[in-house]
Amino acid sequence: MNPLWISVSVCSIIICCCSTRAAADIGVCYGLNGNNLPPPEEVVALYKQYGIKNIRLFNPDPSVLQALRGSGIAVIVGVPNEDIPTLASTQAGAQQWFEANLAPYLNDVNFSFIAVGNEVVPEGDGTAIAAAMQNMQTVLKTRNLGGRVKVSTAMPLTVLGTSYPPSAGQFTAAVDGVMRAVLAVLAAECAPLMINVYPYYGYVGDPANVELDYAIFRSNRTAVRDGGLEYSNMFDAMVDAFYSAMEKADGSAVGVAVTESGWPSAGKGNLTTVEIAGTYNRNLVARLKRNTGTPKRPNAKIDGYIFAMFNENLKPGDITEQNWGLFYPNKEPVYPVF
Repeated sequence: MNPLWISVSVCSIIICCCSTRAAADIGVCYGLNGNNLPPPEEVVALYKQYGIKNIRLFNPDPSVLQALRGSGIAVIVGVPNEDIPTLASTQAGAQQWFEANLAPYLNDVNFSFIAVGNEVVPEGDGTAIAAAMQNMQTVLKTRNLGGRVKVSTAMPLTVLGTSYPPSAGQFTAAVDGVMRAVLAVLAAECAPLMINVYPYYGYVGDPANVELDYAIFRSNRTAVRDGGLEYSNMFDAMVDAFYSAMEKADGSAVGVAVTESGWPSAGKGNLTTVEIAGTYNRNLVARLKRNTGTPKRPNAKIDGYIFAMFNENLKPGDITEQNWGLFYPNKEPVYPVF
């Protein structure tokens, strides 16, 4: 297997080593990079119509939080990357951010996680992340929310300098210090690290050497052997590569939250068809519903978030970036999943 499969730019899966759950939670990320999306009230109704009980928001948009009032949907809400220095600078800064953005909705919005930043590293400066997380955790405790709402941050798999085979997973030297600080905060609060996992990038980066069936959960044989562990899908291998890196950074006690995973349905020819995207996401949901862990951590149950709810026509980048959605803006499914 070519190591390029793990070189990815990476809404999510939760494996928490500090708790067990009877069944996996499955959610969908809700982005707002479009000028033709339905109003938030209709979006929340669509989540409920299809029985989607968990949502990830990338920022605390007031209109979306207002629409979520009384819905019962569990919410991961993001702190924008540009707000992290404010949260990290002082406890008062974190308190002010919380009071302005989340406090008005505490009585009737079901917050489950606060994600302090999304993929800040390796491209940006992550030295403030751990302090921002700690300050936000302190805010939650002062509001008696420490046991109900967890704090984490979302990382791409590109923080791994070594990733193949999965047991060799290791953070790059540039981010190792940042990751150790983040993992220490998470371990103290028994919270998972959020990671964004995209087998799609592994496949399109090297389609001559990576089997499509391995990337979309369709293989019925072992594709990768790593010591005594066997992998039939790339998703599990990517998660375990991250686990290995975390163990090497003194994060063995921390679980993960794969907060984005998906496949675009257009933009790169026969690599991004409706059929392939639908197959990947349906098989992802089926894999999550089995309530099994990975080969490395077989007893860790996984909650997952698909990226994304809608095709978003204002997302920058190539045309694939605008075609990750489960639904068109008119609320018709691109393909059936739920």
